[in-house]
Amino acid sequence: MAIKSLDQHIEITPGIVGGKPRIAGHRITVENIVIWHERMGKCADEIAAEYNLSLSDVYAALAYYFDHRAEIDQLMEESEASVEELRRRTPSKLLEKLQLLAQNGED
Repeated sequence: MAIKSLDQHIEITPGIVGGKPRIAGHRITVENIVIWHERMGKCADEIAAEYNLSLSDVYAALAYYFDHRAEIDQLMEESEASVEELRRRTPSKLLEKLQLLAQNGED
């Protein structure tokens, strides 16, 4: 059995998940791991079990994040800004229907 070193856990491949750093052999980005761990409060064991990763994969992603924190934080801010812009430009059809139903119910 081959043993992976830390640098073999993280890959950056142009054209795969936008060229973002990710767990080798997966489409799970370092950004995903950070959000699940830092923002959602999931422990490394939970993440590994839920996404069929090794603990070393999860910890490698976290180590990569802390080594490249400014870069990853910038990517996350850009992603959030893109989502907000998309929401602004594309109103929710469900919300529109609910508002229409509420207006018709008041008449």
